[in-house]
Amino acid sequence: MTTALTPPAGARPPVRHPDAPAPGEPLGSHYEHCFGCGGGQPHGLHLDARAEEGVAVTAEFTVTTDHQGAPGLAHGGVLATALDETLGSLGWLLRVIAVTGRLETDFVRPVPVGTALHLAAQVTAVHGRKIYATATGRIGGPEGPVAVRADALFIEVKVDHFIDNGRPEEIQAAMADPDTQRRARAFEVNP
Repeated sequence: MTTALTPPAGARPPVRHPDAPAPGEPLGSHYEHCFGCGGGQPHGLHLDARAEEGVAVTAEFTVTTDHQGAPGLAHGGVLATALDETLGSLGWLLRVIAVTGRLETDFVRPVPVGTALHLAAQVTAVHGRKIYATATGRIGGPEGPVAVRADALFIEVKVDHFIDNGRPEEIQAAMADPDTQRRARAFEVNP
């Protein structure tokens, strides 16, 4: 882990927000067209995340032929995306909007097509707008061997970050959604 991913002196332990989803509760997709969790992406990961105790989440996705790099094996970028998406889901438990500032990924073993990747992530520390977190991806079950792992730094942002930088068509469509809950969720976590 690099120095940028090491919480500084004075960082505090994470605190689960009182309005966070309950342990075991599915987090659902924050945005239908998100490649990581959205159902509107035919070749996406369709990552299914759940809140856990403390400031932790678990998730799962199955590697399909659409996710391969070398023949029969998951593409490393797809595995990094799965880790990033799982880590980004931690924002639900802190009730903050955050984006990935840094993601350091270790690829420990190949992940074959057809494999269910079991992911677990937790926030390790918070310092100002910085959120430090770690995640693992295991094959063969939640206690199986580690295939990938990551350490990450997320930065808390305001919704303006997305409004000012996103493609106007998608931002306008999300903002015009008559479902106020879905409209708010589109901007709640790292897309």
